[in-house]
Amino acid sequence: MERSLRHVRIDVFTIFPDLVKGPLEHSLLGKAIGAGLLDVRVHDLRDWTDDPHRTVDDAPFGGGPGMVMKPDVWFRGVESLDPDRGRVLLLSPAGRRLDQALVRVLAGEPHLTLLCGRYEGVDERVVEGLPAEEVSIGEYVVAGGELPALVVIEAVTRLVPGVIGREESHEQDSFSEPGLLDHPQYTRPREFRGMKVPEVLLSGDHAEIERWRRAAAEAKTRRNRPGPGPQ
Repeated sequence: MERSLRHVRIDVFTIFPDLVKGPLEHSLLGKAIGAGLLDVRVHDLRDWTDDPHRTVDDAPFGGGPGMVMKPDVWFRGVESLDPDRGRVLLLSPAGRRLDQALVRVLAGEPHLTLLCGRYEGVDERVVEGLPAEEVSIGEYVVAGGELPALVVIEAVTRLVPGVIGREESHEQDSFSEPGLLDHPQYTRPREFRGMKVPEVLLSGDHAEIERWRRAAAEAKTRRNRPGPGPQ
C-alpha cells in the first residue's frame, strides 16, 4: 500500500532572502517544491521595520561588541502568519543540537517557521515571547542563520513521504540507528589505482554482505566518532 503524501510548509524569516531562495531551486528541494510536497516561503524581515532605514538591530543593553536584532520586527513578522505559524525555530549556536532524532520529529510537523539570526544574536524576548525553540547545527559559529536554515530544510525534506523515490534509501542513512554511521560504499570500477572493492560485496551472498556492512559501519563509527558506540 502506498503511503499517503502530504504537504509541508516552511516559512523562513531573514534579512538576506536571496541567500535562502537560490538553493531552493535545485536538486532535492527544487524537485520537492515542484511536486507540491514542499512549500517554502521566504520573508524579508526588513518588511516589518517601521523606520526609513529599515533597521533590524540596535546596541546591546549592558554594553559589549556588535549589535543585537530587535524583538519588535520578529514579532510583527512571525505574528503576520497567525493564526497558524507552526513550530517556530530560531537557528542559533546556543540551541539544541540538530540530530537525526530531532529531524524525524520536525519532519512530522505540517508547518515550520525558521528564524535566521545575524550579528551578535537575537533579543532573548523573541525566544521567550513567540516562543521560539533554539536549534544549532553544530558546535561552531557561522555568520548567520540562513545556511543552518537550509540544512534544516533539506534534512527534514528528505524524510517527507514521496520526496525520495526509494524510501529505504533514507532509512539506511547514517544515524538512522542512533550513534551509528553508514557503512562504506563502493561502485565501478572494481579496482582503482590498486584499491579493490571488498570481495564480499561481489559474492551475491546477501546475508554475508549485511554482516560485513554492519561490522564496517561499527568500525567506521569507532574511527570517525571515538567514544560511546550505538546504544
